[in-house]
Amino acid sequence: MNPGLLLREARKRHGVSQVSLARRAGTTQSAISRIERGGVSPTVETLRELLHLLGEELVLVAEPANSGIDRSLIRERLALTPSERLDYGIAMANQVIENSPNVRREPARDVP
Repeated sequence: MNPGLLLREARKRHGVSQVSLARRAGTTQSAISRIERGGVSPTVETLRELLHLLGEELVLVAEPANSGIDRSLIRERLALTPSERLDYGIAMANQVIENSPNVRREPARDVP
């Protein structure tokens, strides 16, 4: 949700007009309107103060981003011995090669 929409919804929830909120904040109705329309992006402090004037509190939360990395798989692989990891890597590489449509396949050769 953007700051303007957050402010507009809070203002309407409390039945306060843009003019009334502007008076409380010591600014103009047009300044409140610009924020609500997304014409300007208020600082966190300005948004916090405007919401406070409406009797609400701005709560910001930071959460870890989902990077798409499955850390449990990493832990599983690290629990393997180096030899087991190498075998796993070779098996995965062979699987990728086998499933690649544009790879020319040559007969396997025995390596001395």
